[in-house]
Amino acid sequence: MKKDDIYGVILRPLITEKGTGQKEKENKISFIVHPKANKVQIRKAVEKLLEVKVQKVNVMNRSGKKKRLGRFEGERADSKKAIVSLRKGEKLELFEGV
Repeated sequence: MKKDDIYGVILRPLITEKGTGQKEKENKISFIVHPKANKVQIRKAVEKLLEVKVQKVNVMNRSGKKKRLGRFEGERADSKKAIVSLRKGEKLELFEGV
């Protein structure tokens, strides 16, 4: 990931039950981001790509779970999760229900 590459920062949105509740009640949206991305890069990428104003960014590193299939063991990849708080009055139409 390059320093100014906003398209490489956000990998995908994270849509879960908890995330949907946060979006409706607290105006927060969750994303899986590049492991080397920092809060400033995440804020710039969200504001530029999704055209909304960001109030706050929280990030957390998630370690991969150990999984097994019969006698074979493996591990899921580690990932980084970002929870982005939008300013009051801002709405993201991308995740609105139909």
